[in-house]
Amino acid sequence: MAPDISCVFLVALFSASCEAIASSDQMCIEKETNKTYNCENLGLSEIPGTLPNSTECLEFSFNFLPTIQNTTFSRLVNLTFLDLTRCQIYWIHEDTFQSQHQLDTLVLTANPLIFMAETALNGPKSLKHLFFIQTGMSSLDFIPMHNLKNLESLHLGSNHISSIKLPKDFPMEKLKVLDFQNNAIHYLSKEDMESLQQATNLSLNLKGNGITGIEVGAFKSTVFQSLDFGGTLDLQVIFKGLQNSTVRSLWLGTFEDINDEDISSSVFEGLCEMSVESLYLQKHHFFDISSNTFHCFTSLRELDLTATHLKELPSGIVGLTNLKRLVLSANKFANLCQINASNFPSLTHLYLKGNMRRLDLGTGCLENLENLHLLDLSHDDIQTSDCCNLQLKNLSHLQSLNLSYNEPLGLKSEAFQECPQLELLDLAFTQLRVDTAQSPFQNLHLLKVLNLSHCLLDASNQHLLDGLPVLQYLNFGGNHFPDGNIQKTNPLQTLENLETLILSFCDLSSIDQQAFISLKIMNHVDLSHNRLTSNSIEALSHLKGIYLNLASNSIGIIPSGLLPILSQQRTINLRGNPLDCSCSNIYFLEWYKENMQKLEDTEDTLCANPPLLRGVRLSDVTLSCGITAVGIFFLIVFLSLFTVALIFAVKYFLRWKYQHI
Repeated sequence: MAPDISCVFLVALFSASCEAIASSDQMCIEKETNKTYNCENLGLSEIPGTLPNSTECLEFSFNFLPTIQNTTFSRLVNLTFLDLTRCQIYWIHEDTFQSQHQLDTLVLTANPLIFMAETALNGPKSLKHLFFIQTGMSSLDFIPMHNLKNLESLHLGSNHISSIKLPKDFPMEKLKVLDFQNNAIHYLSKEDMESLQQATNLSLNLKGNGITGIEVGAFKSTVFQSLDFGGTLDLQVIFKGLQNSTVRSLWLGTFEDINDEDISSSVFEGLCEMSVESLYLQKHHFFDISSNTFHCFTSLRELDLTATHLKELPSGIVGLTNLKRLVLSANKFANLCQINASNFPSLTHLYLKGNMRRLDLGTGCLENLENLHLLDLSHDDIQTSDCCNLQLKNLSHLQSLNLSYNEPLGLKSEAFQECPQLELLDLAFTQLRVDTAQSPFQNLHLLKVLNLSHCLLDASNQHLLDGLPVLQYLNFGGNHFPDGNIQKTNPLQTLENLETLILSFCDLSSIDQQAFISLKIMNHVDLSHNRLTSNSIEALSHLKGIYLNLASNSIGIIPSGLLPILSQQRTINLRGNPLDCSCSNIYFLEWYKENMQKLEDTEDTLCANPPLLRGVRLSDVTLSCGITAVGIFFLIVFLSLFTVALIFAVKYFLRWKYQHI
């Protein structure tokens, strides 16, 4: 009975009172101290007084400011970015931004503007980016001309504008982006284009306007960084209208919901009369594709044929020696050899991802692409029992290979022997069957980035990652270690130059203290979404200044002895753990409040215990871990009983001693 009574007594004696002190939430979320604030969708009708005068970036969208004037933002003199999207603004009065001399970006998207004073934009000395998207504008004369001499981008999408002709004296010297997408512009005249002549290397976006005509010579001798006519049905109109022009990037893709007609090869004759470096033809359908289709493509350096329903590219295409980048994604090739890679001998980048049917890699289909640096074959349902030397024959200069999201691939020893220059290899979400005790990556001495996430690999193979002396980034998430434990001897130990290690979703329950001892220069460790307790933190004791993600684990109590390890790290994420907010964890809770600057996702770092504080943010918890009134009462009773017992014991002892004299 004595032990039970003592336990009850000790619990009562050392029981602690705890309370959550909920700090009053700021209306706006502070993203960067005293500089960046998010006040979106708070139903505000004025600028909160809690915002400091030093605010530089303010996201104020989805509030209510029907009228703005020179007093609205007057005290926020350091503003450089202001987003007023969907604030129901109707009126912008004179000198509204006269105090914002440093403002360079103003977003007025989706406001039903009725009036904008001629001097509304006076004040900013270097206004660079203006957004008038979806404001109901029908004429460019609505935009105040004053103080726009430093303007670099003007976004006017989703309005009712029918002409791109800019007002006389509109400052064009520094303008680089002019966006008219989804307006009502159907015809481009010489007069329209003459208003843009002062701009150099301009990117002009006319996507979604349904251009039906271009005056002959309208684009003569013009030079554009980019022209976007996306969604135009009649491409012949575009090519004829662009004769004698120079365009670095020409976008002619269409949309999925448009039933465009098949493109005839003759449409591309217009390319011979202009200079284009990059051509984008996404989602079109070729009617009679042949080698002759491409005879005006000789100046191209980049060609994008994404989702153009291609099953095969013709052989015998000549003259594409300048082509460096080819995109063939989301097509219907059955075999990699059907792209006839020998047509493109100078390719450095090839993208064939998301193929609409299972892609067979064939043998040596790309062997003529000896200059290839990047190859993307992700999401192609590729499956082979012996990858990848036969398939990647002669790609000795390949630096980046993406085979992620495919079907099972079998890897043998030195599976990438044909690609010794690889620096990036992505095999994420592709089941790998390693048929050797040796590493399939052992000849990749230049590999820096390796993504093996969710590959269902056998992490008990100690030699799995041998031969990667300069590897800096490893994503090994989603693979399981034996018994959920990373032992002292493990396949990671040979990666001495590793800087980033991702082991999320590995079902880990423990990590040996010496497991990462050879990984001395890591600066980013992600152990999130496992079953780790605080005991595993000791495995990181030799690391300093790292980003440490421990989110969604089983960490409840962090002993005081582990706090120095956390203190020496740069950033820590503990969100989603069953954290104990009782006095049993008092040292950690005190440390937490003292190191808030190191902690990430503090809004979602919540208490799990005791039940009274479940769901409360750790930053809002204050504990009083002294002896409570109940404890004091029991202490007095205990001392009284102890005193009485001691007196009786002394009397008994003296009587016994007297009787035995």
